[in-house]
Amino acid sequence: MGAGAVGSYYGGMLARSGQEVTLIGRPLHVDAVRRDGLDLDTQAFRERVAMQANTEASAVRDADLVLFCVKSNATEAAGAAMAPHLSSDVLVLSLQNGVDNAERLQAVLAQPVEPAAVYVAVEMAGPGHVRHHGRGELVLGRGMRGARFADAFRAAGIAIDLSDNVVGALWSKLIVNCAYNALSAIANLPYGRLVQSDGVEAVMRDVVDECLTVAQAAGVTIPDDAWEVVRGIATTMPSQLSSTAQDLARGKPSEIDHLNGFVVRKGEALGVAVAVNRVLWALVKLLEARSG
Repeated sequence: MGAGAVGSYYGGMLARSGQEVTLIGRPLHVDAVRRDGLDLDTQAFRERVAMQANTEASAVRDADLVLFCVKSNATEAAGAAMAPHLSSDVLVLSLQNGVDNAERLQAVLAQPVEPAAVYVAVEMAGPGHVRHHGRGELVLGRGMRGARFADAFRAAGIAIDLSDNVVGALWSKLIVNCAYNALSAIANLPYGRLVQSDGVEAVMRDVVDECLTVAQAAGVTIPDDAWEVVRGIATTMPSQLSSTAQDLARGKPSEIDHLNGFVVRKGEALGVAVAVNRVLWALVKLLEARSG
């Protein structure tokens, strides 16, 4: 559900392994996939994968698993659109940026919703064409229903990490996004070039420190060394433009309200100073207004 770059990549990998998959997305993309299959352009291979595609939320009917990949600002609307069509025993996995999407989606669905932390660098290179730039692992909750699908993901070549701290993993991904997304969008630079610019690493370090302080105040345990994780992204995804940069380039609203903007709101609520995150959030909002 929401077959943009992330949804098309994971859907394509699962379909390539023999799973029955339907992509639910925009008309141009759906038409291309129906006509020619999905052009799955990865670092390891490039193939056209035949699969079903539809523009209607009703296509979730009879699914065992829904990968919910819509933008964070469309969570409630997309959830409400598919709610009447979901089977009673389906599991919905939120593969989205931000930390509260599963909770927001659960508020509009009767079926169980679980979060997954996503680490993949992908982009839409055109209708029916998804290009993979690096990584691709998912973090699922150990003992949750989503873990039942781990073998199917692994058989499709998707690395799975089962974690007892999915909330911490989501915050870890949030910190990565807060460090990179706005700066990549403002400069219109991929991660590898971005970090080579004067002063950028210091700004990113300030962003990370603010996020960690907010997480600590919220009682969230970050599972890894957040700064080392952030630094590593420029090496593992050097050619990736942030999703925020991609959204702005297409004249679309970004998810910045659910990234740096979320940290700003959470920091205000908890009495934590978040000046650097606030500046980055405000600058991206200015760019959105200009492109709109």
